[in-house]
Amino acid sequence: MDRHHLTVAEIAEAGLDPAAALEFVSDPGFGGITMFVGRVRDLNHGRDVTGISYDMFVPLALNGFAEIAAKAERDFGGKLKLYIGHAKGRLGLGDLAMVVAAGTPHRDEAFRACRQVVEAVKHTSPIWKQEHYVDGDSVWSEGCSLCDDGHGHAATGGHGHDHVHEAHW
Repeated sequence: MDRHHLTVAEIAEAGLDPAAALEFVSDPGFGGITMFVGRVRDLNHGRDVTGISYDMFVPLALNGFAEIAAKAERDFGGKLKLYIGHAKGRLGLGDLAMVVAAGTPHRDEAFRACRQVVEAVKHTSPIWKQEHYVDGDSVWSEGCSLCDDGHGHAATGGHGHDHVHEAHW
């Protein structure tokens, strides 16, 4: 049984699929399934947003996702299935940027595992976000320097060139 599905979707070629995430984490022994879906919103820090561009070094991002999934498995036990998906490229308002789903025997573990994974992806993954504004300006996010909890944003250079990258563990 595959326990983790980790993917980066080049938005120009394929989007993220929440239904696939739910299907992946479903199991007859799981009474708790949770999902987080992150979408591009129209306002951030008081500025009108028209879209976002995400860039990342895909192999390093997938390795990081695998580490995040392994930590969640250690923290919540072996009866856990995770789906971690993140978009790459230019996204418009309402487009899906991230999908994380967790399946466990009980709801508490599912909620906590999903939240832990979402926060870890946001705070540790080599993903760069550029916001595009109504006035034509674009700004690269300073990442976790904007976060309240003081986590560092692990970023290294590079660009993936494949369109959809997946790993199963």
